[in-house]
Amino acid sequence: MDLRTFRLEVSGHVTKPLSLSLSDLQSKFEPISLVALAQCAGNSRSLFEPRVPGGQWGNGAMGNARWKGVRLKDVLDAAGVLPGAVQVGLQGLDVPPMPKTPRYEKSLAIDRARDGEVIIAYEMNGAPLHMLNGFPIRLVVPGWYATYWVKGLSSITVLQQPLKTFWMDKAYRIPDNAEANEEPQHLSAVTVPINQMSVHSIFVSPDPGDHLRAGQRCELAGVANDGVSGIRRVEVSMDGGQAWSDATLGPDLGKYSWRLWRTDWTPPAKGKYRLMVRATDASGEMQHTLQWNRGGYQRNVIEHLDMTVL
Repeated sequence: MDLRTFRLEVSGHVTKPLSLSLSDLQSKFEPISLVALAQCAGNSRSLFEPRVPGGQWGNGAMGNARWKGVRLKDVLDAAGVLPGAVQVGLQGLDVPPMPKTPRYEKSLAIDRARDGEVIIAYEMNGAPLHMLNGFPIRLVVPGWYATYWVKGLSSITVLQQPLKTFWMDKAYRIPDNAEANEEPQHLSAVTVPINQMSVHSIFVSPDPGDHLRAGQRCELAGVANDGVSGIRRVEVSMDGGQAWSDATLGPDLGKYSWRLWRTDWTPPAKGKYRLMVRATDASGEMQHTLQWNRGGYQRNVIEHLDMTVL
């Protein structure tokens, strides 16, 4: 990919189609910066029981970064969105690996695309995007799962009808309820495209194989996130959920960032312990106790860590 010839094409239901170079984006539009978590919709899939197909992620399919770019709204306004627009279609530079594989294309409702928070990013943590992170530009849809964060963004098409594509109509869909929950024997008949991240918190340390000792202080730490309002509280239990205590929260980097948390624990005696963590966001939404869906998506159950103290 040659930056001298690369162009972002903006077309469709607009008054003035655009063909923008990276330099155009950097010089002709107001820059914006925010910290936002990018997370796979199937993060933590391997923890669902019964097991579901797909990449068997643990908790590692996510990354928090500071993104810099321009508002998608400003680019759309420059193109002049016409009345009657309902969605924006988004394609990247990548092409299907096999002839029968549908090209990856996502869409955003026009109101989401023009809310002033979705950005076309050209920097990550103060440096140009790396190829693996979407060089030269990528979409950042803060608070939504990364299936919408199209890498190598090359085409924006304003649509008068909803986009009909495998990646919206068949893939990345969840049961149509607030918990994204269904039963293996009674699958939901109605599904909707996944979008906003759910409230979730995880342990980063200790590792399950760490050797903890009775009477010796250790640190419990992790991260928590949601998709809309930011994390207000994280609680930890050392006795399988019978009693809970507040963890100390790290700096607030914005409502779309993850929030670090930590607490100290001194195991009182040898034996087996179940550690648990749960988060609450600023709107009062808390993690759930049970959840399963066929895609292994949008995990938001209270996580646990079984430890043996020597």
